Amino acid sequence: MKLVVRVIEARNIPAMDQNGYSDPYVRLQLGRQRFKTKVVKKSLSPSWEEEFSFKVEDLKDELVISVLDEDKYFNDDFVGFLKIPVSRVFDADNKSLPTAWHSLQPKNKKSKNKDCGEILLTISFSHNTSSADFNINSDPLDQLKTTESPKRSFSGPSNAPSPVRVEDTTSSKEEKSGAQKTLAGRIAQMFNKNSDTASGRGVDFLELPETTKSELFDDKCVDQSSSASFEEAMKTMEPRDLGSEVPSNLPGGVLVDQMYVIAPQDLNTLLFSPDSNFPRTWAEEQGNTELQIGPWRFENGCESFKRDVTYIKAANKLIKATKGFEEQTYLKADGRVFAILASVSTPEVMYGGSFKTELLFCITPGPELSSGEQSSHLVISWRMNFLQSTMMKGMIENGARSALRETYEQFATFLSQTITPVDSNDMGLNKEQILASLQPEPQSDWKLAVHYFANFTVVSSFFMGIYVLVHIWLATSTTIQGLEFVGLDLPDSIGEFIVCGVLVLQGERFLQLISRFMQARKQKGSDHGVKAQGDGWLLTVALIKGDNLAAVDSSGFCDPYVVFTCNGKSRTSSIKFQQCDPMWNEIFEYDAMDEPPSMLDVEVYDFDGPFNEATSLGHAEINFVKSDISDLADVWIPLQGKLAQACQSKLHLRIFLNNTKGSNVVKEYLTKMEKEVGKKINLRSPQTNSAFQKLFGLPPEEFLINDFTCHLKRKMLLQGRLFLSARIIGFHANLFGHKTNFFFLWEDIEDIQVLPPSLSSMGSPVIVMTLRQGRGMDARHGAKTQDEEGRLKFHFHSFVSYNVAHRTIMALWKARSLSPEQKVQIVEESEAKSLQSEESGTFLGLEDVTMSEVYSSVLPVPMSFFMELFGGGELERAVMEKAGCVSYSCSSWESEKLDVYERQIYYRFDKCISRYRGEVTSTQQKSPLPNGNGWLVEEVMTLHGVPLGDYFNLHLRYQVEDSPSRPKGCLVQVYLGVAWLKSTRHQKRITKNIVSNLEDRLRVKLSVIEKEFAAR
Repeated sequence: MKLVVRVIEARNIPAMDQNGYSDPYVRLQLGRQRFKTKVVKKSLSPSWEEEFSFKVEDLKDELVISVLDEDKYFNDDFVGFLKIPVSRVFDADNKSLPTAWHSLQPKNKKSKNKDCGEILLTISFSHNTSSADFNINSDPLDQLKTTESPKRSFSGPSNAPSPVRVEDTTSSKEEKSGAQKTLAGRIAQMFNKNSDTASGRGVDFLELPETTKSELFDDKCVDQSSSASFEEAMKTMEPRDLGSEVPSNLPGGVLVDQMYVIAPQDLNTLLFSPDSNFPRTWAEEQGNTELQIGPWRFENGCESFKRDVTYIKAANKLIKATKGFEEQTYLKADGRVFAILASVSTPEVMYGGSFKTELLFCITPGPELSSGEQSSHLVISWRMNFLQSTMMKGMIENGARSALRETYEQFATFLSQTITPVDSNDMGLNKEQILASLQPEPQSDWKLAVHYFANFTVVSSFFMGIYVLVHIWLATSTTIQGLEFVGLDLPDSIGEFIVCGVLVLQGERFLQLISRFMQARKQKGSDHGVKAQGDGWLLTVALIKGDNLAAVDSSGFCDPYVVFTCNGKSRTSSIKFQQCDPMWNEIFEYDAMDEPPSMLDVEVYDFDGPFNEATSLGHAEINFVKSDISDLADVWIPLQGKLAQACQSKLHLRIFLNNTKGSNVVKEYLTKMEKEVGKKINLRSPQTNSAFQKLFGLPPEEFLINDFTCHLKRKMLLQGRLFLSARIIGFHANLFGHKTNFFFLWEDIEDIQVLPPSLSSMGSPVIVMTLRQGRGMDARHGAKTQDEEGRLKFHFHSFVSYNVAHRTIMALWKARSLSPEQKVQIVEESEAKSLQSEESGTFLGLEDVTMSEVYSSVLPVPMSFFMELFGGGELERAVMEKAGCVSYSCSSWESEKLDVYERQIYYRFDKCISRYRGEVTSTQQKSPLPNGNGWLVEEVMTLHGVPLGDYFNLHLRYQVEDSPSRPKGCLVQVYLGVAWLKSTRHQKRITKNIVSNLEDRLRVKLSVIEKEFAAR
C-alpha cells in the first residue's frame, strides 16, 4: 500500500532572510524515505502543487512534514513542521484526509517564531496497488528488494517538475524485524530514537543526525554526474556562477593565507579533483586511515555540486581515533574564482552531535608574476556551527581553534612542498610592472563639449535663438511710441516684458556654460610622477578610477579630484572635469618614512577654486594596522559621507608599502627613541614580535618597542600589560579566562595628562590619555569615561617603572603627532631659509614677482598702534583669530642685518575661510621706510593642504606710514603678487579667487583694529 501526499501551498510563512522574504521548500519523511519539493524563491505564500508517493511498512509510523528556508552558502533555516500518524489516515473515511490547512509548529518551545504559518495538504492511501504491497508480517528488506523504489507523480496545472532528492537507507534484517514484531523491540526503538544507530521506523526527522553516508538521488543531474568528468562539471558551473559574489571569510578566523605559483584552475584540480593524489597523500601525512572519497554529484536541479568524504582521524593526546564525515560543496566556480565549503562532523566524540566544523576554501587569481607565470591566492577560514545549544560551547571552540591552527599550519607547509609559494621579490617586480602600465588618460575636447552642451539648456537656447531671428526677419518695423526713440525698442506689454526676461536669463545660462567649457578644456596638473626620496618605508598609491561620484553641478556632473594625506604629507590628483566616473591612472609616492604609516586619509572634492567652499564628494580612511597590505594591492574603497553613501560612490586604488632598509629601519628607529627616553631599548626577538602581532591581529611589519605591567582604571581595576609599538598602544589582560584586549593609534591621542597620586590609584601617578572625537571606538570598552564631546579617556597607573613608561609614551606620541609650536620650531631650526621644496627650484625674491595694489586706505588709528598687528602680542592674535586663522603661532623678531628683522609664522585656515582647512607657513621681513616715516613689511606665504597649493607662493607687501591729511591716522597700502612655481593654464582663475579672499580678510582685520583702538 502506498501513501500519496499532495503538497499544494503555504501561507503566512515567516521571513527568514534579511530581504524580508524566505526561499521555502518542503521536506517529507516517512521512516527512512525522504522527499523534497522545489524551492520557491522570495515568497511568504509559496505554491508547489506537487505529489509524493510513500511505501507504507508500518501503520505506527508518522509522516513528518517540515518547511525550511534555503540558504545558498550555509545550513538551511528551519521554519516549522507537523507530524501526521499514518494510522490517522488509514482510519479516516475513504482512507484519506481531505484538503485542509495544517498549522506548522516551531522546532522547540524556545524558538523565537511561534507563528510558523500554515500548509495546505491532501493525504490519502492509493488503492491501485495490490494488497501484497502492505504486509505487516513480511520482511521489509525483502519488500525493498522486490518492490520498486518510491516515485513521484505530478497532477494539476503545475509546471515541469524540479528534480527531487530521495534519501533511503536500510538497516539490517534482524534489527527491522525484531523492532517490528516484538513489544520489546518497539520499546527499544523508543529508547534508541535519538541515537546514531536508530532503526528506520518511527524515526523523527528533526532529531536524526546529519546524513553521514552516501544518499540515493532520483535526479537526472545525479545520473549524469556519474559519467561526466570533473572538468566537464566545472565548465557546466561557469555560466551559472559568473558574476556572483565571492563568499566572505568565515568569522572563526583565517587559517591559511598564502599565494602560490599556479593557476587557480590547477590549484582547484589539485585539491578537489577525484583524480588528484594530494588528498590521499595529505591524509597519510596526518595519519588518517580508511579514507573514502565519494564521487561529485549535482543536487537541487544542478544548483549545488557536492561530494562526501569519510575517514578515521588519527588519535592524539586528548581524544582517541574517531570517524569523521565531511561534505564538500562548491559555492562558486566561474573558471577563475573557486569557493568550496567543507562541513565536517565527528559524531563519535563527546558532544559531537551538537556541532559541525565548517571550512571555507577560497581560490582567487593572484597578480601576474615577473616571470610571466600565473599565481593563485588561497585563503582558508573556519567557524563552528552549533546545531544545538550546549554549556561546553566555549571549550569546544577553543579546542577546535588550537587544533585547526596546528593542522593547517602543517597543511600550508605540506602544500608548499608540492607547489611553489610566491616569492616577495617577484611581487616587488610585479608592482613595478603594474605601475608602469598606468598612464593618465587625457580628456578629449570633443568629449568635454558633449558633456557641457548636450543638455536641455543649450538645445532650448538654440531653438529660441533661431525662433527670435526668424521673427525679426518676418516682422515689420513698428511706430515709435511711449518712451521709445530711434534705436531703443521697449516692450509694449507685460507679456513682451516676461518674454524678454526669459530670453535674457536663458542667454546668461548659455554664456556661463561656454565659460565653464573654456576653463574645463585646460588640463590640470597633479602630483603624478613625483618620485619618492630616501630609504625607509615607501608608500605608493595608484589612483585608478572612481565610480558613481555624486553629481553636484547643474549639468548633472562634477569636477572631482582626490587628496591623499599620510603622516601630514598630502598628494593631490588632477581634476577631471564633468565626469561622475572619472579615470585617473595616476601614481603618488611619499618620501621614505622611518616608521610604517598608520593611516591614509582619502578625500574627494568638487573643484571650485582653492579658497571657495567646495563640496566634499566623500571621504575614506585606510588603516594600515588593521589591513593586510597584500589585500590593498587592488581594492575598491567605498566612500563615506551623505552624498557618497546616497550614490554608493567608491574609488579603485592600488596601494603598496615597501621597506627598503630591511631590519635596519627598526634599529634606527629604536636608536632615535633611546635618545628621547634616555634608556637603552632592546630589539625584541622575532618570536616575541610574532606573539605581539597575533595578540592584537597586527600586520607583519609591526614591531614591539616596550611593554609595561600596569592597572587599567575602569569601574574595577584590571591588571594587565601595556604594549607600545611605533604605531599603536595596546592593552591586554587575562583574568580567570576573561580576556580584555584593545588598542588604538598614537594619532588618535589628542592629549596626555598626568594626575597626581591618590588613594584610588594606590599612591601612583595616573596617565590619562584623551582620544580625539570619534576615534578609538573599537577600544571604548577599555575607556573609563567619555566626555560630552564624545572623546574617550583611558586611565593607566601602578607602573612598575613609571618614569621609563612615561618617557617612552611621551616620546612615541610626540614622534607621531606634532603640535603647531613644534612645527614652528622645526621651521626655525631648518637650515634652508627658503619656503620652497627641492622640486620647486630656487627662492623667488619679491623683485621677481609682479605686485599689484589690492588695498589702500587711511585708517583712523596711529601708525604705532597699527604696527602692533605685527608685534606678536594679544592684538595680533585676536585679529588673526577673527580673520579665520586657527592655531596661530609666531616666532620672535630676529635681526638679519641692519634695520631688517625676520620671523616665522604658522597657522591653519578655519573652515569658513577654506573648506580644506589648509596650513600656512610664512616668513615676514620688517624694515623702516627710506624716509623714516613708516614701515615696510614683506611676507612670503606657502599654502599646504589646498588644491594646487604647491603651484604657487603668495607675496604680500604692507606699506604703513603716517597720514599727512589726518594727524592721528595712518596710510595703509597692501600689494599682492603670485609667484608661479609650476606652469598651469588656470592662473587667472586662481589669482582672481585669491585676490577676492584676501580682500575680504583684510577688511575683517582692519575693522577689528579700529574697534580695538576705539575700545582703548
